[in-house]
Amino acid sequence: MYILALDLGTTGNRAIVFDRRQNVVSRIYREFPQIYPKPGWVEHDPEVIWRSVRQILAKTFRRVSVDRIAALGVTNQRETVLLWDKRTGRPLCNAIVWQCRRTAPLCEALKQKGLEDFIHKRSGLFLDPYFSASKIAWFLENLKGVRKRAERGDVLTGTIDAWIVWKLSGGALHVTDVSNASRTMLLDISRRTWDEKLCGIFRVPPKILPRVVPSIGKAGVTAKGLFGTPIPIAGIAGDQQAAAFAQGCFKPGILKNTYGTGLFMLENIGRAPRFSDNLLTTAAWAEKDLSHADYAVEGSVFVGGAAIGWLRDGLGILKKAADSEKLAQSVPSSGGVYFVPALAGLGAPYWDPGARGTIIGITRGTTRAHLVRAALEAIAYQTRDLLEVMRRDMKKDFKVLRVDGGASGNNFLMQLQADVLGIPVERPRILETTALGAAGMAGIGAGTWRDREEFLSFRKLDRVFRPKARGEEGERFYGRWKEAVRRSRGWELTIDRKKV
Repeated sequence: MYILALDLGTTGNRAIVFDRRQNVVSRIYREFPQIYPKPGWVEHDPEVIWRSVRQILAKTFRRVSVDRIAALGVTNQRETVLLWDKRTGRPLCNAIVWQCRRTAPLCEALKQKGLEDFIHKRSGLFLDPYFSASKIAWFLENLKGVRKRAERGDVLTGTIDAWIVWKLSGGALHVTDVSNASRTMLLDISRRTWDEKLCGIFRVPPKILPRVVPSIGKAGVTAKGLFGTPIPIAGIAGDQQAAAFAQGCFKPGILKNTYGTGLFMLENIGRAPRFSDNLLTTAAWAEKDLSHADYAVEGSVFVGGAAIGWLRDGLGILKKAADSEKLAQSVPSSGGVYFVPALAGLGAPYWDPGARGTIIGITRGTTRAHLVRAALEAIAYQTRDLLEVMRRDMKKDFKVLRVDGGASGNNFLMQLQADVLGIPVERPRILETTALGAAGMAGIGAGTWRDREEFLSFRKLDRVFRPKARGEEGERFYGRWKEAVRRSRGWELTIDRKKV
C-alpha cells in the first residue's frame, strides 16, 4: 500500500505517491497562474486550483490504482484564504494570497488602536497583512452583501487546505488542522481554539470558520463518487510544519529552512508556546486530538526563490530558474551589487510591509550574471538574518541547518549558505519535504508507520555542505547587505517626503 501526498503550493500543485520506505512511486506537478490586479495585490483563482488538483490526481491514478492508496495527506500554502457559498460550493471571489499587501492599512489602524501586543500574545503572530484574519476582514467589508450572508452562516471561509478538503469530501468536511489554524491570527495559540476576542477585533463571525482538527489522524474520507474507492484523509498540515516534520524537528535545537517561494526557518520548542519579539510562534502539529500540540518558532521571509522567478518572469534575464546556478558561477562575485528582494515588503526579522525591492551598486560593468548572483546571495543573507535572530531570541548556538525546497538543489547556493552561516548545511535525499511530511502524518494516521520515529528512520542525506573560511571579508559583505536592507526600508518614507 502507498501514501498519497497532495502539496498545494503557491505557484503550483503536486501529487506524490510514496511507498513505506519513502521511495517516490509517482510524481505529478502542474503550475497555475498568479493574478496581480494592482501593485502589491496577489490572488489565485480557487476553481483553477481545484481543477489542477483534479487533473494531477486523475493522472496519478492512471499510474497507481486508487485501491492501493492507504491514506491521503494534504499540505498547503497556509495563509492564503478564500470565501465560498455553503450551499453551491462556488467561490465568492479569488483567494487572497499570503504575499498580498492590500490589508496593510487595516493592520496599521489596529496598531494605532494599541491592539498589536494583545494579538501577538494571544495568536503568536505579528500584526501583518501576511496572515489570514485581515484578508477575511477585507472580503467581508468589500464584497457586496457578503457580511450579512456570513452572519447568517451561508458563507464558509478557509485556507487552501480547507477549500480542497471540502471539495474532495463533496462538501462533507469543513475542517482545517491546528497548524493552519494557527496562521490565521484568529486562533488562541495556547488553547488551540478559535478566539472570540480575535474574531471580534477582525469582525469575523466564528460560524464561518472551519472546525479545527489534529494534524495526524483520520479527518474523513474523499467522496465516494470522486475517484471510486474513498480515500482516508489522515494528515493535514501547513507546508512549513510538514517540512519540519519530514526533517525530524521533533525536539528543541533542530533547525530547518525551506527554500521555496519564500524562506521559512523553524525550530520545535516543545509542548508549550514561547514568545519572541522577532519570531512567530506557531502550532507545529497535533496528533490524534487537540489536548496538546508541538509548537515552533518561525522566521518567515516573503521572497526567497521567488526572487529568481522575478528575474525570469519579470525581467526576462533567465529562461529557467535552474540556469541561475551556472550563470552566478560565471562571475567571481556580484561586482558590488546587492539585491534586497522586498517585492512584498519584508518579513522576519524586520516585519516592514512598507519596504520595497532595492538593487544597489550597479555600474556600467554590471551584467545579468551579477544580478543573478546578487539574488542568490540575497537568499543566503536573508537566511543569516533569520539565524542571527533565532540564536539571540532562543539563546541557542545552532550547529547545523537542515534544508529543503526547490532552491536547496542549487549547489552554488547551498555552499554559499554554509559559508555565510559558518555552520554545515544538510540536504536530504528528498527535497520535496513538504509533501513527504504530509505523507508521514497521513501514514502514521493510517498505521503505515508506527510512529514518527519509525517514519524518520527512513530519512537519508544527499549531501552536507561545510563552510569555507570567509573571515573579515565575509562579515564586511554581510554588513553591506544590512545597509542595503536599511535603504529598502527607507523607500516609503522618501516617497512620503516627496508628497509633502
